[in-house]
Amino acid sequence: MSTDQPAEQPADQPAEQATAAASGAAATERFRTHAKQNSGTTDTDTRRVDTLVSELLAATHAVIRRHQVTYAEYDALKAWLIQVGQDGEWPLFLDVWIEHVVEEVAGESREGSKGTIEGPYYVPDAPRLPADATLPMRDDEEGTPLLFQGQVTSVDGTALAGATVEMWHADNDGYYAQFAPGLPEWNLRGTVIADDQGNFRIHTIEPAPYRIPTDGSCGRLIAAAGWHAWRPAHLHLKVSAPGHQRVTTQLYFKGGSHVQDDIASAVKPELILDPAPAADGNGRDVTYDFVLDKA
Repeated sequence: MSTDQPAEQPADQPAEQATAAASGAAATERFRTHAKQNSGTTDTDTRRVDTLVSELLAATHAVIRRHQVTYAEYDALKAWLIQVGQDGEWPLFLDVWIEHVVEEVAGESREGSKGTIEGPYYVPDAPRLPADATLPMRDDEEGTPLLFQGQVTSVDGTALAGATVEMWHADNDGYYAQFAPGLPEWNLRGTVIADDQGNFRIHTIEPAPYRIPTDGSCGRLIAAAGWHAWRPAHLHLKVSAPGHQRVTTQLYFKGGSHVQDDIASAVKPELILDPAPAADGNGRDVTYDFVLDKA
């Protein structure tokens, strides 16, 4: 979610009051709730913990020795790590710079559709909608209308009747509902139930590229390293069906800003959409099918 305004955004937009601290706190609380609900599945063998932590520490020690890290740099790192927690930005930091590799490992054996990172702004239990649906949005929602349609099948080609297609994305100013003030609770979030042939049609608007929050600890890291903070415009989706593995993904737009240099390193060639002008001249249409692996 952007907490800095995109350059073209008017200064009087209500969402300008969004802050990294507020969005970070919301993301942290949602993760804690999710982790508590799933605490029974996170036990890890002590030998596995020993291996992972020992290798992580060894890699850190090697960096310190290789680059002759000073006490001033060490103290700056310590202060920054403490501030990340105080800002509630650990979900943001991990999801932007670490998650894409975890997802790569988790999905390397899949035969079906490609996945990518979930990011910190997923909210479960969005309103359930029919197979031909319009995502909840404001009456005056700005943005290019988009029809996103497709079919959900199994890897053997079987249509998956009643498959669940969860979609959420930022608005035309780069803000997510429930993580920026002034937006309706479920704005541009919905759970679409595919028809008996696995087909779905979702009417929404094209989201905007946005900067990740830069007024908190992650922003200070970005500034210190001389990086940019931009993510390309994207649609978030979770697609699932009984007896099949759920795929979590993001879909991007061909030719869009920062598709080639996404700060979160989450773009894959298979995830780039190429919408065509709608037949009625109102917006754009695109078809994208999902193929799910057996569980």
